[in-house]
Amino acid sequence: MAKKFAELRAKMSPEARAQAEAKASAMLAEMPLNELRQARGLSQKMLAEVLHVQQPSIAKIEKRTDMYISTLRSHIEAMGGQLDSGWRSEDQ
Repeated sequence: MAKKFAELRAKMSPEARAQAEAKASAMLAEMPLNELRQARGLSQKMLAEVLHVQQPSIAKIEKRTDMYISTLRSHIEAMGGQLDSGWRSEDQ
């Protein structure tokens, strides 16, 4: 019989949970935009509607290897995420 993930996670040690969360975050950070969108269960059309653009614009953004941070941020936020640049003012 299949067990619920919440039950399995509850049995994990705090260290194991933290390690699993860190690994999941790292995997998501390395995921291309199209895979991230698909993992969130969104179509290009759905995302285009949220961003008030046409679907081909989403396809174009997902194929790009470079873009403005603001473009990436709005794309990530439209999928319900938050972009963390890793940069802090104290890093100057």
